[in-house]
Amino acid sequence: QVQLVESGGGLVQAGGSLRLSCAASGRTTDIAAMAWFRRAPGKEREFVASITWGGSTKYQSDSVKGRFTISGDNAKNMIFLQMNSLKPEDTAAYYCAAGFMRGAITWSTWGQGAQVTVSS
Repeated sequence: QVQLVESGGGLVQAGGSLRLSCAASGRTTDIAAMAWFRRAPGKEREFVASITWGGSTKYQSDSVKGRFTISGDNAKNMIFLQMNSLKPEDTAAYYCAAGFMRGAITWSTWGQGAQVTVSS
């Protein structure tokens, strides 16, 4: 099994920056990719960005492209989300997810979440 722990959330003013971290432990060799999702109050969970475990392929949602950057450090079993030019609409709980290859990538392990609040 894999366990995930996020850190780095907080309160920031619009236009500011935050960096989220996610540490993976356990059977990390089973991981195919890692991702960040977010859920704002009253909204569905939304994909933010993903990176293959090894870091060669990255995807981002259009809503964060050019502002957020996903990166990874396989030696430390960690991924990061650098969030710049934050907007109030980025306010959400951010979740780290581990993906496993089961035909297609299945996001089946989740962290506890890190709250990001952007004030206007």
